[in-house]
Amino acid sequence: MSEETKNPGMEPETKETEPEQELEQNGAPEESGVAVQPEPEQPSLEQQLAEQNDKYMRLAAEYDNYRKRTAKEKESLYTDAKIDTVKALLGVYDNLERGIAQYGDEESPHRKGLEMVFNQFKESLKKLGVETMDAAGKPFDPEKHNAVMHVEDENYGENTVVEVLQQGFTLGDKVLRFAIVKVAN
Repeated sequence: MSEETKNPGMEPETKETEPEQELEQNGAPEESGVAVQPEPEQPSLEQQLAEQNDKYMRLAAEYDNYRKRTAKEKESLYTDAKIDTVKALLGVYDNLERGIAQYGDEESPHRKGLEMVFNQFKESLKKLGVETMDAAGKPFDPEKHNAVMHVEDENYGENTVVEVLQQGFTLGDKVLRFAIVKVAN
């Protein structure tokens, strides 16, 4: 006999589901109603589109930030390499300057040749953006000058650079080398 023949006109009897039996066996309190967990709602197509669009926008923003960061790092590397190279050449500048100072005769062909080389070297530094500091007669600035001597001189005001002993250089707003100066007290 089938179940339909046992209960004619009635719905077939349902057996308890296995999860409910497990709850009863594990000592969980019995409830009169069947515990049904709601299924998570499936996001609509519009919500899925909005989520995908949001992911795309975030990815595009991350890529843009990456591109900007790498360009900035590349520029920083170039600037740092340029600074290191120019710093190594500043000794040549000093030696050319000392060499010209040694010649007393203005008409000496050696002095004129050395002056031409020195001027060409200064122009090359200028093209790279390197500038000399104009310190003589200016107020002492500890962020640009290195004071190695102090003199008592009534002709100059207090904390005024009297003499530049070694030229200082800047590249943009960065100090490549501090100017070594004599300062009046």
